[in-house]
Amino acid sequence: MAAAALTGAVITEVAGTLSLRAAVQGNRAWYIAAVAGYLIAFTLLTVCLAQGMALGVAYGIWTAAGVVVTAILSRWLFQEPLTVVMAAGMALVVGGVLFVELGAAH
Repeated sequence: MAAAALTGAVITEVAGTLSLRAAVQGNRAWYIAAVAGYLIAFTLLTVCLAQGMALGVAYGIWTAAGVVVTAILSRWLFQEPLTVVMAAGMALVVGGVLFVELGAAH
């Protein structure tokens, strides 16, 4: 249950962030989707924590997955840059989160 809630939190946070970008580019109605996405994301993160997942692990996965998915989707949706240096940075973030998760398991 915690993993499903965390997955939902990542998806809705990314949706909220992408909606925020769309709102800034013109259609202000996207602000409603942005706020809804963030509210649902925080609610699902709360559910994840209530299910017993460690805060450092949950937050690390949530942020790392959010960074990677948002960067990839913003490249596709908004033609924003996604360089090799950015990809290397994302790999480092994901690697760091893996170390945090491995450390929490011991």
